[in-house]
Amino acid sequence: MSLPSGAYIAIEGSIGVGKTSLAKIIHEQKNAELILEQPDSNPFLPDFYENRSMWALQTQLSFLLSRHRQQLLLKQKSFFHDISVTDYIFDKDRLFARLNLSDRDFELYNRISKGLVQDIPTPDLVVWLKSSPERLLTQIRIRDVPYERNIKLDYLTDITEAYNRLFTSWEKCSLLKVDCTKVDFISNEIHQNKLIDTIFDMPEKIYEFELEA
Repeated sequence: MSLPSGAYIAIEGSIGVGKTSLAKIIHEQKNAELILEQPDSNPFLPDFYENRSMWALQTQLSFLLSRHRQQLLLKQKSFFHDISVTDYIFDKDRLFARLNLSDRDFELYNRISKGLVQDIPTPDLVVWLKSSPERLLTQIRIRDVPYERNIKLDYLTDITEAYNRLFTSWEKCSLLKVDCTKVDFISNEIHQNKLIDTIFDMPEKIYEFELEA
């Protein structure tokens, strides 16, 4: 089975795992329409990493509206691209909201987001990039984005566990799991080509990506 024309691929995983890098590789190799999150445009994000409890709601609502606008673009078929790729799924918004918001703020978030979710397209394939919290922290320190310097290991552990829960019961579309502690799709051309080939073969349902021994 191969990806149909007009297919939508979403790359997902924790902070620092390489989502944007893989989305850009697919864009460059396959001339895919590329839609990336714009965290730098969220005016509350630096404050959030300084004080999560104080700025969580503002940060989350800003992301919610931005992601919703971007997802609506996916409903408009491009005349120049057969495939669309994003470096997130809309479900991540609720995942981070549940992780960071108080119960009262989460109730408000739910009331606001409820009317937006129905407009969101479902990916044909989600590529879940997995890694250890320790490796994620190392990657974050290497890229050295100023507002990410306050990210702690315990927060990455919480995010990793939240993604594990989300994708353990995932049923919305095909899911390709990639263990980034074993797969280097950025620097290793063999790994990269094998992964891209597997993505465009479009695994059915749940599939664990493995390199040949």
